[in-house]
Parts: sequence; structure tokens; C-alpha cells
Amino acid sequence: MKMLIRLAVSAALLYYVLSSIDLALLWERVQGMNAGWIGLALASWVFVQWVSVWRWHRLLRAQHVEVPTKTLTESIWVSLFFNNFLPSNIGGDVIRIADTAGPAGSKTLATTVVIVDRALGLVALILVASVGAFAASLVGIHVPGARWLWMATAAGLVLAIPVIAIPRLTEYLLRPLRLLNRPWIDERLQRLEDAILRFRASPSTLISAFGGAIVVQVTIVVFYLFTARGLDVPLPILLGAVLIPVSLAVQMAPLSINGFGVREAVFAFFFRRFGLPIEAAVALSLVSTGLVMSLSLVGGLMFLRRRSA
Repeated sequence: MKMLIRLAVSAALLYYVLSSIDLALLWERVQGMNAGWIGLALASWVFVQWVSVWRWHRLLRAQHVEVPTKTLTESIWVSLFFNNFLPSNIGGDVIRIADTAGPAGSKTLATTVVIVDRALGLVALILVASVGAFAASLVGIHVPGARWLWMATAAGLVLAIPVIAIPRLTEYLLRPLRLLNRPWIDERLQRLEDAILRFRASPSTLISAFGGAIVVQVTIVVFYLFTARGLDVPLPILLGAVLIPVSLAVQMAPLSINGFGVREAVFAFFFRRFGLPIEAAVALSLVSTGLVMSLSLVGGLMFLRRRSA
């Protein structure tokens, strides 16, 4: 039932957006793509995956877990494939956890590392959007909801820092679960607490991983800017720095199928507000999504190779 609702939301939003633009102009813009800029966009997305592997590797090493870079690279690409071709991003995380649970000796530990990686990425995403909104305000461009972006960034830091900096806080927060008095729960909670203590003992790892998360978010903005140039879409850098992170954050809400419809609606909203053509917004959204999905087929081939091995 939930899947049908999400499918209906995606279909309704896509119909609304597409019915409000000139499809002939949209197709004309897509046909005139510049291969050079599109190639740079694809290269930047490959760089995103490389940084993601580096960040993941750093977090695993902080937990004294050694996994070959080749294994992590393949896992990242396979998870990218699942994220793009399954109706949620959870499938990709399941792949990453399964690929590292063996070397980690624990699914709980592997899951903790992936969750921390995700959390760092989310805070970096909102931070990049906040900085973009602030930079836009300095040149007289008002971004709706900019105040909420800063509040979300602050909330993320306020929630994360105490958990890492105050070991007893984690034990206190998990105490209600221990009252269930189940050995398997106690075992997993202990592993979680131990993992947090190891992260606390290696603050440089968390700082560098967070820096890597910021690089990823900035590079994703660059990917869209390159794609925009390839489509001859007049996307200002400051608008891209706000639009892209905001749209990615909105897509995380389980309202649609992989963000379809929601993403196009957000793009159309911002483009309309800044006096830019709506068909350019839709072209940028659909083409950039198509590029990522096409590139993720590399992960699909890697997955098929696993199955046949």
C-alpha cells in the first residue's frame, strides 16, 4: 500500500510539472546536449564515489576493521545501483553492511559504521545548503527557509557531539533497552557502545570523514553545474549550491519513488522563483538523474559478476 501511495505521489507530481511546461522546448534542450560538459559531469560523479570509498575506509579503520579498498569500491558501486533501481536507499545500505559484516565480525558494528557515515553525510548536506543560502543572501538573493537550514545544521551538531564526547550519555540513552533483559539485545548494545568509544578515541577520523562528506556534497553540486552547462541551462553557482542540497534533503522523505516528481517540483519551484525557464529545471533534473542511473549500471554489472562467480 505504501508503495502504491509513493508511486501515485511521483506520478502526480511529474504530471503536474510536465503539464506546465513546453515539452518541445524540453526535448530541444536535451537534444542539444554538449558531450564535453556531460563527460565532466560523469567524471565528477565517479570522483564522488572515490571520496565515499575513502571516507568509509577511514571509519572502518577507526573500528580496527580492515577491508581492501577494492572490496569497498565494488560495494559502493553495487549499492549505488540498488539505490537507483530499488524504491528506496535502504537497499544500498544493506549491501554495504553485508559486505563489511564479515571483516567486522559483527553486523551491529558494520551497521554502526554505515549509520555514522550516513549521519555525517546528512549534516554535510545541510551545511552546504546553509552556506549556499548565506552566500546568496550576501548578494541580495533571499532563499526561502534559509533559517531552517541553519537550525537543522545546528541540531545535527548538537545531537552528534554529546554522543561522541560524553561516553556515559550513550549508556544512559540505551538504558531503557537494557531493561528488556534480553542477552542478544545486551550484546548488540555493548558492541554499539564500544564502537562509539572507538570513534571517540579517534576524533581525527571523524573530522576527516566529515570533511570528506563536505567534499562529496560540493562535488555533487559541481556535477549538476556541469550538467547544466551541458544542457545550456543558466544555473547560477549560488542557486545551485542551495537548490541541489535542498532537493537532495527533500528527496530523503519517503514520499515518492526515488525522489521522482519531488525532485522536479523542487527544481521547478526554485527556477520559477529566480525567473529561470521551468523546462530548463525539468531538463536538468531528469537528465542528471538519467546520468546517475546510467553510471550506476556499472554497479549492476559488478553485482551480476558476483552472482555468477
